[in-house]
Amino acid sequence: MIEYLRGEIVEITPAYVVMDCAGVGYYANISLNTYTALQHAVSGKIFIYEAIREDAHVLFGFSSKEERDLFLLLISVSGIGGNTARMILSAFSVQELRNVISSGDAVQLKNVKGIGLKTAQRIIVDLKDKIGIPAGAEPLVAGQPSGETREEAVSALVILGFAANVSAKVVSSVLKENPGLTVEQIIKESLKRL
Repeated sequence: MIEYLRGEIVEITPAYVVMDCAGVGYYANISLNTYTALQHAVSGKIFIYEAIREDAHVLFGFSSKEERDLFLLLISVSGIGGNTARMILSAFSVQELRNVISSGDAVQLKNVKGIGLKTAQRIIVDLKDKIGIPAGAEPLVAGQPSGETREEAVSALVILGFAANVSAKVVSSVLKENPGLTVEQIIKESLKRL
């Protein structure tokens, strides 16, 4: 198994990163939180989970071990696959997700695409005792505002699997209410509404 990749960031979007490690380009699916942590870097390190299936080897990359550990807990829940776990980690920061699960807030989890009420309740039942909130832990800080556009937010949602026209409407609605949001904040808010 691959533990981590360290190298030059060749390409990064809110859904994936391509890293050049000693001349080999690795494509890894990432969450919005990892994108926020790496978006302005020219090189970096991501922790890896490798999903080996009959038809593909898929890499999932994370900016921290804590995020990867949460991903591993999420995919241990029946009915939660890698892409759904990534969607959950894109909708919530690590600390927010810990708080949602610890407090048993199934309604918040249900707002993520692909998660129904029963699945949200199953996540809480399965993980409530496994999720420990470390002493002194603080929520992750969102990335600094940048010159990202509405189109980039819509493009990111399309890459994550949402229809372009629906994504555009939701992004427009988010921007109408909060015009000063960064692209990451726009995407997070949109994910809660889709």
